[in-house]
Amino acid sequence: MMGSRDAEAITHTHRRLTVPRRLLIAAACVAAALLFHPSTAMAADSPDRGFIPMSELPWPADQIARYTAYRADGPINIDGHLDEASWKVAPRSPRFRDLVNGNEGIHDTRAAVLWDDAYLYVGYWVEEPFLEATLKNRDDLIYMDNDVELFIAGEDGYYEFEVNTFGTIYEVFFLWERMYEEKGYDKIPEFARDHEKVRPFPGVGYKDHPRGMRIGYWNWDLPGLKTAVHADGTINDNSDRDRGWTVELAVPWSGLKWVAHGDGRALPPNPGDTWRMDFSRFNTYKEAAPAEDHGGWAWSPHGVWDSHVPEVFPHITFSDESVSAAVR
Repeated sequence: MMGSRDAEAITHTHRRLTVPRRLLIAAACVAAALLFHPSTAMAADSPDRGFIPMSELPWPADQIARYTAYRADGPINIDGHLDEASWKVAPRSPRFRDLVNGNEGIHDTRAAVLWDDAYLYVGYWVEEPFLEATLKNRDDLIYMDNDVELFIAGEDGYYEFEVNTFGTIYEVFFLWERMYEEKGYDKIPEFARDHEKVRPFPGVGYKDHPRGMRIGYWNWDLPGLKTAVHADGTINDNSDRDRGWTVELAVPWSGLKWVAHGDGRALPPNPGDTWRMDFSRFNTYKEAAPAEDHGGWAWSPHGVWDSHVPEVFPHITFSDESVSAAVR
């Protein structure tokens, strides 16, 4: 997500602007876009594991979402359709709300989480009457398109994932700078700081986080990640009305070893473990005033235009119960 997403709006009748948002942003914003994108995640397993006093969180601690992730009943085929029996019964999130003020988004967006011993599974159901995408190369600035995002947080850093309707993905791994030498990341070749795609990152709209700066690794890819998108409509053809799109992810627990490294959490999680994850959607348009739509919606609001505040990420608790048994 970027502050430049404020550029466009749609009316409540869902009429879409035809001027591409990226033309309104202009070249001066591209450099900032490389660094200042508000999506992300953190891993504290209870409110007091965060690094901001609960009384100072940008969103009330007692209003941060909580969710129980159940085990998938059988294999999940990552094809974007979300049509396995487990997905059909998995509890879905409430409708996503504005990232800043918590107002309900103009279009329905929901997510659900499943797991097994090999993978974390995440599904998104995204209502979108006009499917559009422009970016086709891996690690293009996907937040410049309509996208959905996942952040998975750990003690020392967090992982960011984004995808557009074409299925093009963008990944970054962030380390809190103060942990870099303290926890020995400076001795790990994978986290060398001399790569051209490794840069300091201060946050977006919340640049005074008590933990300070992050180191962003735009050269990092999560090993074994599986992703798929299904478009229920015609992409870049606004002569018709589309239904939306669905996103399906399988994140291997083995690929999250650096997320888990800081506090030595179990991979896969032990039943009862709680992780912090963020689930969001960012748009190239906004609902017209007086809606106060900031153009970014999330499962649990942040109270600030910044996804990089792990202390306000939803609490995801892993249950050993199968999803079919849990919902009977």
